[in-house]
Amino acid sequence: MTSGPPDGISTSTSLDPHLRRYAARAAGMTASEVRALFAVASRPEVVSLAGGMPNLTALPLDSLSTEVAGLISGEGLVALQYGSAHGLPELRDQICEVMALEEVRGHPDDVVVTVGSQMALDMVTRIFCDPGDVVLAEGPSYVGALGTFAAYQADVVHVAMDDDGLVPEALREALTACERAGRRVKFLYTIPNFHNPAGVTMSVPRRSEVLSICAAHGVLVVEDNPYGLLGFDGQTYPALRSMDPDNVVYLGSFSKTFAAGLRVGWVLAPHAVREKLMLAAESATLCPPTLNQMIVSRYLATHDWKGQVKAFQQAYRERRDAMLAGLSQYLPAGCSWTVPAGGFFVWVTVPEGVDTKAMLPRAVTARVAYVSGTGFYADGLGSRQMRLSFCYPTPERITEGVRRLAAVLSDELELAATFGPINQRAGSGPQVPAPDTA
Repeated sequence: MTSGPPDGISTSTSLDPHLRRYAARAAGMTASEVRALFAVASRPEVVSLAGGMPNLTALPLDSLSTEVAGLISGEGLVALQYGSAHGLPELRDQICEVMALEEVRGHPDDVVVTVGSQMALDMVTRIFCDPGDVVLAEGPSYVGALGTFAAYQADVVHVAMDDDGLVPEALREALTACERAGRRVKFLYTIPNFHNPAGVTMSVPRRSEVLSICAAHGVLVVEDNPYGLLGFDGQTYPALRSMDPDNVVYLGSFSKTFAAGLRVGWVLAPHAVREKLMLAAESATLCPPTLNQMIVSRYLATHDWKGQVKAFQQAYRERRDAMLAGLSQYLPAGCSWTVPAGGFFVWVTVPEGVDTKAMLPRAVTARVAYVSGTGFYADGLGSRQMRLSFCYPTPERITEGVRRLAAVLSDELELAATFGPINQRAGSGPQVPAPDTA
């Protein structure tokens, strides 16, 4: 005798017969607009200005392959075995040396190695946020962070930015408003260096002010810093963690300065917080991959990794310059954009009357892809913005991609001038397809 579906579940009308079995928090787990673009953006005929994939062509692959082979043959019984949830001691020592470049004085015991910094962000949110708690985040903010906060049913309140990063007065106003409404703010999530997606950097004077405001309101700061060493002039900025070690949880990654596919990141936290993070790490993965950690550790010990970072800086600067030149040459009047001093991204604002999410299928048809600004807000804003990534394509491809994008944008502006802005046109007729159906 076979059992049928639980009461209330109709297998004939539901695409997912398990729909009512999910936990309530699963409702917040949705595909990001970036992931939805991958299928089309990966086509060779499409110039993708969408994804933030590092360009790895400058890596010394021959010597790395020799090192990895030697690691397996010489230390395979360790490299292929379980390890500690804390991470390899030698790698944690090296991570502290890396962070010292941005004035962070961390102790290896307070470093927890993670499977990418995304895992660190997930763990921090898990141990701090109950459903309905508030996370403050810059507006716009990293799409992966917004997905994590939604998955744990935290409410995001955005804080305005300008060319100098997060605006302290806007932060103060957001905190005051939350307190008056009786809402619990658990932490401020910020990307101070070469922001994803905005491309701006928080000025040094503002860093101290932001930390003071959060301390005065009893709010933790979560500093996400994957791009900090990728300043195009070689300049680094003092990490927020260096200014307030007791109230800042620092997230780092080797994905942008070495190899994203190894998925090795870390979190540096106050000692008591580190204990909770260790428990969260054990429940999530038991331990991070030992082999991957040993590869990163061996690379740091035997290669000129600082020189490699300089090579990345130069390569990304050339690509940034190509994108800025293309934007100046091709984009129609009324557009504006940020000028990043490092990192991977330019944030573009288009004239009124254009909806970048609605325009995206037409851009893909024209063989260029970007990410609509709506993916970087939790509150539906961003329809006049787009994130352009310059890290992966060659400068020549970037120029061509911007040229194609400008042609699509010009057509969209002409439609808006003729028929009115898209949100004012008649709602009947075919609807604009989503990015994953373009």
